[in-house]
Amino acid sequence: MLTDKEAKKKYVGSFYKDPEKYYATEYLQTEGYKRRKCKNCKKPFWATEGRDTCGDPACGEIPFAFIGKSPAKKKLDYIQVWKRFSKMFEKFGYTPINRYPIVARWNPTMEFTNASIAAFQPFVVSGEVEPPAKRLVIPQYCFRTVDIDNVGITGSHNTVFSMIGQHAFVQPSEWDQNLVLEHIHAWLKKGLGLPNSEVTFHEDAWAGGGNLGPCMEFFSRGNELGNQVYMMYEQSDNGLRDLDLKVLDMGMGQERNAWFSQGTNTIYDATFPTVMEHLLKQTKLKFDKKLIGRFVPYGGLLNLDEIENVEDSWKDVAQKVGTDVSTLKENILPLAGLYSVAEHSRALLLMFSDGAIPSNVGDSYNLRIIFRRMLGFIDKNDWNIDVKKLFELHAKYLKPQVPELKENLDNVEKIFDIEKEKYEKTKKKSVQLVKRVVSRDVDLDDLVELYDSHGVPPELVLREAKQIGKKIDVPDNFYSLISNIHEHHEQKHATKKAVDIDFGDVTATKALYFADYKKFSNTATVQKIVDNYVILDQTVAYPTSGGQMHDTGTINKEPFVEVFKQGALIVHKMLSKPSFVEGQPVKVEIDGERRIQLAKHHTGTHILNEAARRVLGNHINQASAFKDVDKAHLDITHYTAITDEQLYRIEREANDIVSSSKRIDKKFVNRGEAESKHGFGIYQGGAVPGRELRIVNIAGTDVEACGGTHLDSTSEVGKIVIVSTERIQDNIARIDFVAGPAAKKYEERVDRIVDECKKILGVKDLVKGTEDLLEKWKKSKKEKEKTIEQEASGMTEYLEDKIVENVLVQELEADQKTLQNISKKLSADDRILVLFGKNEKIHVLVSVGKNRKEDAGKIVKEVCEELNGKGGGTKSLGQGVGYEKSKLSGIIVRLRKNFV
Repeated sequence: MLTDKEAKKKYVGSFYKDPEKYYATEYLQTEGYKRRKCKNCKKPFWATEGRDTCGDPACGEIPFAFIGKSPAKKKLDYIQVWKRFSKMFEKFGYTPINRYPIVARWNPTMEFTNASIAAFQPFVVSGEVEPPAKRLVIPQYCFRTVDIDNVGITGSHNTVFSMIGQHAFVQPSEWDQNLVLEHIHAWLKKGLGLPNSEVTFHEDAWAGGGNLGPCMEFFSRGNELGNQVYMMYEQSDNGLRDLDLKVLDMGMGQERNAWFSQGTNTIYDATFPTVMEHLLKQTKLKFDKKLIGRFVPYGGLLNLDEIENVEDSWKDVAQKVGTDVSTLKENILPLAGLYSVAEHSRALLLMFSDGAIPSNVGDSYNLRIIFRRMLGFIDKNDWNIDVKKLFELHAKYLKPQVPELKENLDNVEKIFDIEKEKYEKTKKKSVQLVKRVVSRDVDLDDLVELYDSHGVPPELVLREAKQIGKKIDVPDNFYSLISNIHEHHEQKHATKKAVDIDFGDVTATKALYFADYKKFSNTATVQKIVDNYVILDQTVAYPTSGGQMHDTGTINKEPFVEVFKQGALIVHKMLSKPSFVEGQPVKVEIDGERRIQLAKHHTGTHILNEAARRVLGNHINQASAFKDVDKAHLDITHYTAITDEQLYRIEREANDIVSSSKRIDKKFVNRGEAESKHGFGIYQGGAVPGRELRIVNIAGTDVEACGGTHLDSTSEVGKIVIVSTERIQDNIARIDFVAGPAAKKYEERVDRIVDECKKILGVKDLVKGTEDLLEKWKKSKKEKEKTIEQEASGMTEYLEDKIVENVLVQELEADQKTLQNISKKLSADDRILVLFGKNEKIHVLVSVGKNRKEDAGKIVKEVCEELNGKGGGTKSLGQGVGYEKSKLSGIIVRLRKNFV
């Protein structure tokens, strides 16, 4: 099958050749539009006036020519755009719906929503699930970082923006391409107040996810206002196939439409005017307003995605503006930084509010990039900006459209505080590192390494370099490069069986474990046997899935040791090849005690998730989970380590829920109905496929889409005991726990260990006995350190005489600590010390004075490798260990010869 790019290229020509079939030509003609071909790009476009270019800036149109002179008769602020649009389209028969979260928990194909259609992918678009309405409009916030370095500088780019979607999901008989274009054209004419002479429509094609269709882009004065995609075909090996469900996907930027209607200098001035007013007042930023006014129409020419040489583009723009590059940058770059602070703070507010947490892995890494880019601008310009105040101003301005932002401010600020603390620690920790790096030639690889491995932004490197009068070049697209090269990893517990067996044409297995977790047996008919794998027509045996381990049991008294799903089949893995045959009636019996314990752990997971949310905040969501018989764990999204006090409160909250005897309802519900009634919080731990979802509802407490085995009441869980917690990622915390009989066994085991420790220590009070033992150990440690210090002092006097021409290469009977003490006493600016401490293994330490050329880390690495060990370090100090003692004497002789 062709790639999306190849498919578009292949079929767009056939769309062009038959416009009456693929585009809304009938409607355009009634509006006085005529089809033309652009003399530059050669693509067909529609316009009412006799023009020979299509209106795209790439074809010679002045970009953003509406600035200061918008042709729109309706001047709309940001909030008014959606209000007016939704009201108009409601009259056309579309249903306005609330936005979906930016964190795309319902969508298995992406972490964050990147387009309005993504709210309905993959299940609605595929026809598997009914849409919220056949025709709808939505103000969907999206997150894209491909343009991160363009934010601020071009005046037109955002990382988070609202894509207003006009969507339809209809049968072919209901498809009317002319009508849907008429609707969006009505927005342009009446919503924005544009005459037809100001709008051109461009014919094009779109391909994505195996689907394909024509599309119509609409431009005015060098600005793309939106794009209407007609998703009509599916790719196959035999060519295009008509989709059973025709999908309309029109997307237009709410920010861009507000900007266009107002004609302000930048998209930021139109989108968050109150924040920009506050920032300009707070920073007292000075700039040449007339120069800015001349620059803004050409800001788009600095789009890093579309230029090859950045400096040449700056020269070109400076020439158009009528100034030199230096003067232009002095005025533009600080203002671009301020715009970036405004845009990034709004993006972070929306993302944090929706439950996104910065991380060093996955797409959440991009959150940390824009966070540190924002603070980098503040530091670089020494601005006194309270970002929390910006959050408040954004939330207040957006309240009519996104009221939940104000409600979530406390949680947003907590995430901000933790992330800023990490940033400040990184700055403090990196001072010496940056000084060392800037003392030599610095290239892009160094900057990437500093940022990616140490969290040091290029702004800090530039500041340090400036202090020593050194020039360092940082690419204008640095943050985009970081975003693109960063590897995406996910940590998930493997609970899906990776087996693919050809069972032929077999009817789907009916699962009997959903209704009653205490159903331990059933009769069935054998459908298929392949080796020791058995498929029945129905079974009570639960397969490994959703983080829950499988049941075990017997079929006709013959044991099966594993159960897993393969598509719609439930597969039983027998201990050995069964004696029963295909078509034979059999009886399935599972281990009831195992099933009950697994159910207690699974229900306990849901309870613990809600308890953690109550204690830690609404940002808590399940990242993954694992439930076995003897233990379980829950991984939650959280921005810092969980304290002992918080862990105690979570355990107490969980057991309060257990003791409250909440009823647990389990039933299958239409997906759309479940989302509408319970929200997207039902997706915990990942997206759940299917037209119908099994909803597990702990009355008034927790509602999740889940296919696991669950109890009928929270009281059946018994006691929940939290065993431990750890951070497995910097935005995910793991809580290990046990419940029911497993909790009782765990506590009994702990009690036995405590009793044994008391006996060993000979104490009645284990805590006091441990404290006494610790004090004795500390005292002993101090005495040992004193002895080591004395030994080092004695050796120092002896070794001082061994130094020849500022070189000492010596083998000693000493451990690493002793070598370190000797090094501190003997090191000097002109000396190199190579010390080997020989006991069970060989400790290696190399110290190089600042006036010498040798590299300590490199020496240690090479020597340790020769000694079959490992080591490394900095230019001035290296340490390691080796094991090949027979090679040591030869190495010492060689090093003495090399250095003296």
